[in-house]
Amino acid sequence: MMKHVTYVSRIKLPLSIITVAVLTGCASVSFEQNVGRVNDEVSGFAEGKLALSRTYEERTQRAQAAATLLKAPLGQKDAVQLALVNSPALQALLAQGWAESAVAAQSGRISNPVFSFERLVAGDELELGRALSFGLLDILTLPARQGIAERRIEQAQLRLTSEVVDHITRVRQTWVRAVAAKQTLNYAQQVFESAEASAELARRMQSVGNFNRLSRAREQAFYADSATRLANAQHLTNATREELIRLLGLDETQGGLLQLPERLPDLPKQALDPSVVGATATRTRLDIRLAQTALDGASRAQGLSKITSVTDIELTARRNTKIDNATGSRSNPEENQLRYNGMIIGVFELLADAKDQVSTVIAAINAEQQFWLADAALKASVIGRPTTMAIAPASAAAPTAAAPH
Repeated sequence: MMKHVTYVSRIKLPLSIITVAVLTGCASVSFEQNVGRVNDEVSGFAEGKLALSRTYEERTQRAQAAATLLKAPLGQKDAVQLALVNSPALQALLAQGWAESAVAAQSGRISNPVFSFERLVAGDELELGRALSFGLLDILTLPARQGIAERRIEQAQLRLTSEVVDHITRVRQTWVRAVAAKQTLNYAQQVFESAEASAELARRMQSVGNFNRLSRAREQAFYADSATRLANAQHLTNATREELIRLLGLDETQGGLLQLPERLPDLPKQALDPSVVGATATRTRLDIRLAQTALDGASRAQGLSKITSVTDIELTARRNTKIDNATGSRSNPEENQLRYNGMIIGVFELLADAKDQVSTVIAAINAEQQFWLADAALKASVIGRPTTMAIAPASAAAPTAAAPH
C-alpha cells in the first residue's frame, strides 16, 4: 500500500509542472501596452496621446480638455488634439483594437482543460476519481500557435495605428478646407458689398444721365455674380464646418463653441529635404511593417522555416512654392488705391481694379489650401498611410460679364 502511494506522488509532480508550464506559456495581451505603443508610433505625427475612457472620471477629464481647447480659435494642431481627447470614433477604434488583440491572443492558447470528478460506491467500498485533461495535439502545437498569435497581435496593433493615422489625416485636411472656405467667404462678403455699392452708384448716375445703360448692365451683372459667389461660399463654409465637427466628435453645444482662424497659416519659408523625408519613410512606414508581419504570420502558418525578402523603397517629396506673381498682384491694387486717394483715378476705375483681383485672390486662397492639403497627405505618406489627393482646379474665375469696362 505504501508503494502505491509513492508511485502516485511521482506521477503528480511532472503533471503539475506540465500544467503550470502550459498555463503560463499562453500568449497574452495588455491593452495599456497596446495604447502606449500606438502613442509611441504616432508621437511625432499626432502631437498628442490617445486614451480609452472607461470610467466616468476619465470621460469628465476628456470633456474638460475639450472645453479648454474650444475657448480659442482652433488651429490645426489643436484640432488634432481635440480629436484625440473628444472623438467617439477614435474611442471606438481603441475598443475595437483591444477586441481584435484579445481574439488574436486567444488563438494562441490551448483549449480549456477538462476537469472530471468521479465518485463510485460499490457496497462498502468508495472510490473517488479526479482527472484534469488537456488535448495532446493542442499541447504539441502550442509553440507554433503562440508564434502565429503573436504575429496576429502585431497585425492588430499596426492596423489600429494605421486607422488612427487615417483619422488624424482626415481631421487635418478637413480643417484646411474649413478654414479656406471661411477665408473665401470673408473675401466674397467684401466683394459683394463692393459690387452692391457699385451697382447702386451706377443706378443713381444713370438716373441723372451720367451713366449709360450698357455700363450699368455690366455693374448689375457683376453684382449678381458676386451674390451667387457669396451664396456658394456660405454653403461651402457650412458644409466643411459640419464635416469638421463630425470628425472632432463635437456635440451640438460644443459645435456652437467651435471657432476657426480667419485665414490659413503662412506658407513655410523652406521646403522639406526630399532625401530626409525618403529616409524617414523607408524606416518607419506602417504599410511595410504591416505587410511584413502578415508575411511572417503566413510563413509560420504554412510551416515554412525561412523566407528572405529584400525591400528597397525610394520616396521623393517635392513641395515648390512660387510667390513672385502674388507679390506683383498685391502691389497693383495698392498703387491704384494711392492713385484714387490722390484723385488721379475715379471710383469706377478703382472698382474695376477690384473686379480684376477677385479671381486672383480666390485662386491664391485655393493654392494655399492645396498646399496644406498636400502637406497633410505627405505626413500621412511618410508614416505609411498614403492619401489620395486630387489637385482641385481653381473655379473662381470671374465671368466675362463682370469684366471691367
